[in-house]
Amino acid sequence: MSADATSTPAERLRVRLTVNGAPVEREVAARLSLADFLRQDLGLTGTHVGCEHGVCGACTVLLDGARVTTIEGLTPAEGPSPLQEAFRACHAMQCGFCTPGMIVASTELLTATPAPDESGIREALAGNLCMCTGYVNIVRAVVQASRAGAPDRAR
Repeated sequence: MSADATSTPAERLRVRLTVNGAPVEREVAARLSLADFLRQDLGLTGTHVGCEHGVCGACTVLLDGARVTTIEGLTPAEGPSPLQEAFRACHAMQCGFCTPGMIVASTELLTATPAPDESGIREALAGNLCMCTGYVNIVRAVVQASRAGAPDRAR
């Protein structure tokens, strides 16, 4: 195969998406991860980078096609959402590194299943690692938030 018959990958790409309700268009390095794009290009530092591979859950965001919702997009202007308040009230965080990903994953769960049982909560959060809490208070927070009607009042 000749050199001109092979294609080389693009070094930069133009991306168009909606982040937290706002349209965004940027030219980015082709290898840039979504988490790094959110943090570095858009200044949305609530999305954390833990393992660099997307398997620990720290970088969890909600995706719907080209629509992205981050922890910042789940936080009402007037203050914490019922789910965020439940995390505070139940002491569901210690160092706080996993908290944004846990809240985003919990929001997705509560949207699909407004009154999950403990087993369902644990299953939904299985992709989010926490080295500090042991998950007991995180599960309590999600239960408390579900009783308060979260995530309906989260936005």
